[in-house]
This record gives sequence, structure tokens and C-alpha cells, in this order.
Amino acid sequence: MSAPFTAAMVQMCTSLSPEASFRQAEGLIRQAAAQGADYVQTPEVSNLIQKNRKALFELLAPEEEDVSLKAYRDLARELKIHLHVGSLALRATPERAVNRSFLIAPDGNVRASYDKIHMFDIELEGGESYRESANYQPGETAVISDLPWGRIGLTICYDVRFPALYRALAEAGASFISVPSAFTVRTGEAHWHTLLRARAIENGCFILAAAQAGRHESGRETYGHSLIVDPWGVVLAEGGVEPGIVMATIDPAKVVTARKSIPSLQHGRRFSLADPAASPEHLHLVRGSA
Repeated sequence: MSAPFTAAMVQMCTSLSPEASFRQAEGLIRQAAAQGADYVQTPEVSNLIQKNRKALFELLAPEEEDVSLKAYRDLARELKIHLHVGSLALRATPERAVNRSFLIAPDGNVRASYDKIHMFDIELEGGESYRESANYQPGETAVISDLPWGRIGLTICYDVRFPALYRALAEAGASFISVPSAFTVRTGEAHWHTLLRARAIENGCFILAAAQAGRHESGRETYGHSLIVDPWGVVLAEGGVEPGIVMATIDPAKVVTARKSIPSLQHGRRFSLADPAASPEHLHLVRGSA
């Protein structure tokens, strides 16, 4: 196994302006690098949070023209770090955007990118609602990439509620899984820690989750509490509710230890679902080849 490394989660309160958002992120990234971070992650939608569709699309650019992505690439090259931009809102078509994560190498090149698969379309009590699919098109491909310290699987925010994605990434060799997020306060208070610790425990991997935090210029309020969780479910570092950075030492050997102790990745079995009409009193799970 490789030697331990230092990971930093950048906690932001993204604004309506990509330029202002980058300035906020840049200061925190530089702070993390100065403190020895080898890998730095920013939250979901690091470039802007905007509720108004017209205003959103006026600011969006396609990937090849996006000034934020270029600035992040230049910064990674300058600081010689692995910079993981949790996601940027980018224009895919005149009517649709993508929520895309970028893993940037120390030479400034994009090592991997990932489009958020699961769209956050919910109705909460009290009238709070979100329709991510109204503006964004979902991704269709899970992504894994190599870091000097092991393989990392890329996910974004709402993906965390779909454990099959995380199991697929772990089975493909991911020792670390990123979950850059912009959780609501209500769902964050209820589920954030539980979901992230569960994904770490059930897959024997590190979870790296940089979060948006605070009340944004758009009026949205996000939960914060950026987390780094080890493969045993122990929280190694946690942010509060204000912008800042949280850091922890990541020891890849812990992945090997956890997966040897509880080798659930090797114990998974396929099964078929019995026809409930054949047994109306009970629903039986029957092992099969399906």
C-alpha cells in the first residue's frame, strides 16, 4: 500500500457569481495547500448557486469555454496538488445543463470527470422543493480514477442515497469515494452523517465529502458539516456551518484492514425476487442467477 496522504475538504458558501465563487474557493484552496494538503476537494456547484433558470443559463458556459474550470486547472498546476472540483454547473445544450465533477492532476490536466447521475427532485414538508431535472440532464456512467494513493470513485450529493452506485465503485477497486454536496439543512440534519458513514462502512472505504454551508445569495441555505470518514465509519474531520477547510491524514492501509475484517465485498450473492402472487402471505427472496 502507498504511504498516507493529507486530504482537505473546502467548505464554501457559493455565490451568484462564478468569479466571486472562485475567489472564495481559491483562498481556501491556497490555505489547504499551505498546510500540506495533497488532495483538495471543493463542494458541489462550486461556481454558482442560482434558483432562477433564466439567470442561471445566462451565466453557464460549455466545458471548453468555462473560465472557472480554466482557473482551477491553473491553480492545481501552480500549487502542485490534486484538485478535485466537486462540481461545476455547465451548459450542455441551449436548454440543459450538467452537474459535472472534475479531478485535476498536479500538472493541470483533467484526470477524470463525472456527471451527476441522480437528480435531486423532492418535495419537503413546509413547501421546500427542488427540481434538479428541470435544468440538468443526468449522467449515465459511473467513474473511477487512479490517484497516487489508490483508486477514487466519483459521486455527487444526492447519489449518496443510492448505495448500488457505491458498491459498484468499491467492487471496481475504489479505496476512496468523493461526495461533494450541497445538502439542505433539513435533510442534512436528518441524514447527512448517517448516509456518509453507512457508505464508508458497507464498502470499507474512505468517504471524502466537501459541502456547501450557510445562507447563499440565492436565498438557499445549505447544511455544511464537510466530512472525512474512514473505512470503519469513524469521522476523522468535520466542518461546521461556515466556509473553511477541514483536513485529515488518509492511510490507505485502513482500507485493506477493514475489508479483511469484514469482507462483504467478496460475500455478495445474486438473487431473484419470487413472484408474490405465488405466495400471497409472504414475499420470499430466492437465490438465483439473475
